[in-house]
Amino acid sequence: MRIGIFGGTFDPVHIAHLLLAEQCREQCDLDEIWFVPAGSPPHKESTGISTGKQRREMLDFAIAGHANFVVKDLELHREGPSYTIETLRQLKTTHPDDEFFLIIGADSVRDLHTWREPESILELATLIGVNRPNISLPDLSELTQKFGEIVQSKILWTTMPGFEISSTDIRNRIRQNKSVRYMTPRAVEVYIYNNRLYLD
Repeated sequence: MRIGIFGGTFDPVHIAHLLLAEQCREQCDLDEIWFVPAGSPPHKESTGISTGKQRREMLDFAIAGHANFVVKDLELHREGPSYTIETLRQLKTTHPDDEFFLIIGADSVRDLHTWREPESILELATLIGVNRPNISLPDLSELTQKFGEIVQSKILWTTMPGFEISSTDIRNRIRQNKSVRYMTPRAVEVYIYNNRLYLD
């Protein structure tokens, strides 16, 4: 199968995450999208992040009923920081016949050379770079200089509708007792309030 790997903290998952995943699935002809909630994200402070169990449960609620969306919580069971290359290697070991596509933002494509073992990432997966409408694609000259012209053949580009929704904004709105209706699926919104998340 052609599998899209969509990693992130998902704290909480919101409508823009889901729309992005669906756009990538459709535009890149993917069979499934696997949401991979990060254990300890290497680029973020881990303090204040909801538990892995809570983020996993919110994802389960968010994708319920979508036959092509799956949650894979392998990073939640791994000690230490969650690195993409380790996740790809583990998935390739357990699913050797599947073709993997790593979904990341356009800026992350540009900065891939700063990630852990970027060359190995390019060997194990094709990148799906998500770009905003009417915004030029990033300059990949530094990436091409480091890894050669093969980089161009390992990147697919998709366009994401310009939704200005973020997990940070949702958390801040909840702390301020503001509505988050329609910013995240209703089941996730109810879960957040029932579990009193993001109030501190």
